[in-house]
Amino acid sequence: MRPTIEFLGKNLIQQIVSEAYLILCTLGIEIHNKNVLEMFSDHGAKVDIDKSRVIFKEDIIQKALKSAPKSFKLYDVNGNETNDFSGYNVHFTPGSTSINVLDYKTKQIRKPVTDDYINYVKVVSQLEHIASQSTALIPADVHENISDSYRLFLSLLYCEKPVVTGTFTIDSFEIMKDFQLAVRGSEKALREKPLTVFSCCPTSPLKWSDVTSQNVVDCARYSIPVEFISMPLAGFMAPVTLVGTLIQHTAETLSGIVISQLTNPGTPMLYGGSPAIFDVRFETTPMGAIETMMIDCAYNEIGKYLGIPTQAYIALSDAKQLNAQAGLESGIGATLAALAGINNISGPGMLDFESCFSTEKLVVDNEICKQVLRLVKGIEPKEDFPALPIFEELLKEKHLLISEHTRKYLREEHSFPGPVINRANRARWKEMGEFTLEERAHMEVEELVNSYKPSTLAEDTKREIINLMEREGKKYGQTSLPDRY
Repeated sequence: MRPTIEFLGKNLIQQIVSEAYLILCTLGIEIHNKNVLEMFSDHGAKVDIDKSRVIFKEDIIQKALKSAPKSFKLYDVNGNETNDFSGYNVHFTPGSTSINVLDYKTKQIRKPVTDDYINYVKVVSQLEHIASQSTALIPADVHENISDSYRLFLSLLYCEKPVVTGTFTIDSFEIMKDFQLAVRGSEKALREKPLTVFSCCPTSPLKWSDVTSQNVVDCARYSIPVEFISMPLAGFMAPVTLVGTLIQHTAETLSGIVISQLTNPGTPMLYGGSPAIFDVRFETTPMGAIETMMIDCAYNEIGKYLGIPTQAYIALSDAKQLNAQAGLESGIGATLAALAGINNISGPGMLDFESCFSTEKLVVDNEICKQVLRLVKGIEPKEDFPALPIFEELLKEKHLLISEHTRKYLREEHSFPGPVINRANRARWKEMGEFTLEERAHMEVEELVNSYKPSTLAEDTKREIINLMEREGKKYGQTSLPDRY
């Protein structure tokens, strides 16, 4: 039996959804995109162009939900299936878009550069329990106008896994789409085997900017999957109660679903988000707070009730170093997310309120992911009945270390961690060098960087992607790209 966890009953979910409908159909949503406003008007919604406001109609919402796919899959650069976003399947991906990196040598937080990104991609390409990569770092050594496309460029060049990505500008979408077409070969092939998920973020409360709403439209035109990242802050830019925040999150996410499905019915999507409570003591948005995790798991239940696969920024930490707090918050988040059945769990590697990435933390989090993926397999009998012969053998041999039953099921039943996690006794730990968790994590990062094998993406495709990136850079005065090693 697969263990699960729930925070909302069906009646409460229905009440929350009903209130979200009422907000959308009474107060509406502010949308700062003329074309999107006109699209709503064409579909019968009440639109105030001067105030950039749309008052929804219930049938528009219901029609959008009806056309939204119940599931979809992601594929790597070679077209192999990697992620099945259906039911209670869970997949882990690193946290995204950090502006800082934790430098292992100095223990200081600094701006990342191209080398940091490449090392990250080399590592994530080899982490068994991280199903996809993300554009995790924003390199500071390229022009800001190409920082979005440059991250996707490096990801596709060095790693075969699909990519959770996004763009902060309208113009960047075109080149990022062209990268994917270069990999897949045609629009049809890209629709059939999606390579990326784009994060599209409404602005709380109840607003879509010109850029983010256009991102939704652009992705829908090419059937590129999106994840809606609503970010209400409980007690600040949302009601202080968890239920009130869930109502706002539902309304904002539903509005994105409608924009996507009006543009192209059937566009795949994830019912996602990055909400948080607001810590009034420090004016921070703690992603490691238990209430934040509860909101994530609860809106996942709403997404499943609406029949849409889900995503959440969870399994990350607000700690500033790789320490006990980082493990505490990331471990609890990953466990709750997996038990809740969040389909795409975004967060491994992330610190400091989603602003800092640590590759050392990523390899530790990979071990957390391994443990929780074992957890959700649950407990099932494996030739345990009748039990009498096993215990007769135990009493005869005084152990079961080499019994047929043990040898058959040991690796299936027991999850053994990699070298980052130390299970040796104290004497053996001392013999092995008395390394701390952080030291072991760094050694694992170095080992993975050194053992990296280049992506098997065709060389002519790699060259096409490089040419596209170089041309895009020159448009903004980036005459040459940083050296890549």
